[in-house]
Amino acid sequence: MSDPRTDLVEAGRALTAAGLSPGSSGNLSVRVGNRLYVTPTGTRLDDLTEDGLAVLDADAPVATPLAAAHLSGPRPSKEFPLHLALYHRDPGATAVVHLHSAHAAAYSCLPAWSERSAVPPLTPYFVMRVGQTPLVPYAAPGDVPQAEGLGELDFPFRAVLLQNHGPVTSGPDMAAAVDAAVELEETSRLLLLLGGRDPRLLTAAEAGHLAERYGSHWDAHPGAVAVPAPAPS
Repeated sequence: MSDPRTDLVEAGRALTAAGLSPGSSGNLSVRVGNRLYVTPTGTRLDDLTEDGLAVLDADAPVATPLAAAHLSGPRPSKEFPLHLALYHRDPGATAVVHLHSAHAAAYSCLPAWSERSAVPPLTPYFVMRVGQTPLVPYAAPGDVPQAEGLGELDFPFRAVLLQNHGPVTSGPDMAAAVDAAVELEETSRLLLLLGGRDPRLLTAAEAGHLAERYGSHWDAHPGAVAVPAPAPS
C-alpha cells in the first residue's frame, strides 16, 4: 500500500503538468487516521514534499482556530476549513482536491443548473466520477461560514463548485479525487464549448442508473438555487 502523502505529492505534480493548477493556486489534502496532511500556503503543487506538508487534527471542528488545529509543519492553505468540512460530512473520504482550473472556475461564475447541481448530466462519466455538484454561494477564500454551510446541505455529494472561485472534489483516495476534478474540468469545458445551445442531457433514468451502478450521487432536478448563502465573517 502506498503512502497517502506520496500519493498527494505525485498528484500535485500531475495536476500542475496537466495545466490544472496555475502558479501557486490550488490545495490538496489526505486524511490518515486522525491526522490531516494539507499543502502549505503559497506553495506550487509541483514543489511539494512528503515532509513539507502541514499536519492538522482531522477531528477538529471546522470553526477551530488554526492555532488549535495545527499540529506541526508549515502553515496550511487558508482553505483548510473546506477540507475539514468535506471529511466531516463523508467518513469514507480520505482525499480532497481544490483547484482553480480554468473551465470549472469559469463555469462557477454561471447560474446553477439546479439547486443540487451546478453542472447538468451532460456525459455518463460526469455522473459516474463526479455526481451532483452543488454551487456554493460566493465567499472570500478561507471563509469558515462557507465551509460550515457544506455540512448543512441535506443531500449527498462528493464535489462542489465554489461560486466565482472553482472546484473542490473528494474521494476514497487521491486517485478518485483527482479523477473527479479532471472530469469536472472536462465537463465544464464541453458545456462552455456548447455555449448557448440546448444540448441533449442524460435523462433522470439514465443518470440515476449510472449513479446506482457506480456508487455516485445523482438526484438533481432543474429548479431554483436554494443553497443558503454563508453568514458574513
